[in-house]
Amino acid sequence: MTRMALGAPAQPLGSHAMTVHTRPLPVTATAEDPARIRAAGDLRLLTWPALEESGADAVVTTRAGGVSDGPYATLNLSLSVGDDPAHVLENRRRLAQAMGARLDDFVFTRQVHGSGVRVVGEADAGRGAFSLDDAVPDADALVTRSPGVLLAILTADCVPIVLHDPVAGVLACVHAGWRGTVARVSAAALAAMQTLGSRPSQVIAGLGPAASPARYQVGPDVHQAVTDAFGEAADDFLRPDGPPHRWLLDLWAANRFLLREAGVTAAQVHVTNLPTGPLDTTGTSDGYFFSDRAARPCGRLALVARLRAGQQHLDVTT
Repeated sequence: MTRMALGAPAQPLGSHAMTVHTRPLPVTATAEDPARIRAAGDLRLLTWPALEESGADAVVTTRAGGVSDGPYATLNLSLSVGDDPAHVLENRRRLAQAMGARLDDFVFTRQVHGSGVRVVGEADAGRGAFSLDDAVPDADALVTRSPGVLLAILTADCVPIVLHDPVAGVLACVHAGWRGTVARVSAAALAAMQTLGSRPSQVIAGLGPAASPARYQVGPDVHQAVTDAFGEAADDFLRPDGPPHRWLLDLWAANRFLLREAGVTAAQVHVTNLPTGPLDTTGTSDGYFFSDRAARPCGRLALVARLRAGQQHLDVTT
């Protein structure tokens, strides 16, 4: 593959298949896990084949392939967690290069764990890419119908969600922690997409790495908020955990419920089973994705997505 020079104009995407990483990463999407991790140069990116086929380039970054060190090693994409800004910008340049794009194609937002949604377009390209100062303010979901604009959401336990309507040509990226989930941010994103001609029944959804339902313990305040928001349905994603007044929360299940409630068909909701943080029950492995609950400070992964012009595939290593 010919890799784009940093700062060069975006070129048409190629149709080459991506090089698959070796085990134990999931190299093939299955019914158990409809996402897979592939190599793009030194980066390892989680992708959803269903979204690739629908005409969207959507990836979630792993820890690998960056220049950050210490608790941010190596591909931290956040400017707000204490990492060296020069390292973060280099990491973002590497991600842009892997996507066959420029750094100023990105649109970042100041996430506030709410339900705010902003519709963005070509005029917003570059916002938040180089500095926090000009990021889109106070939003946890970005929506666009402009091909080439790279929407970016940062997480480290919250659920990164991509929504694509291939019929209407509308795309959204969503940040859903427990507060955003309770506030129904994914439903708010779908509502914003509808203002651009989208229909929930046409939407294909990808839910990326988040806190493991087996380890995401919450207390009475979160339990109450989830129960108030979901009523009896909360029993499907809250279960008691050991000590009194402690529960395990399944953010994947809660957001899957919200998407289906809003009209997205079950068959079009694709949820990875790869969690953030440790992959084993002992917590001795770092895992593939940053986890704020496992270690503080830590880096942030990025969900980045764009509408593809035409029906070509993501241009990465062959």
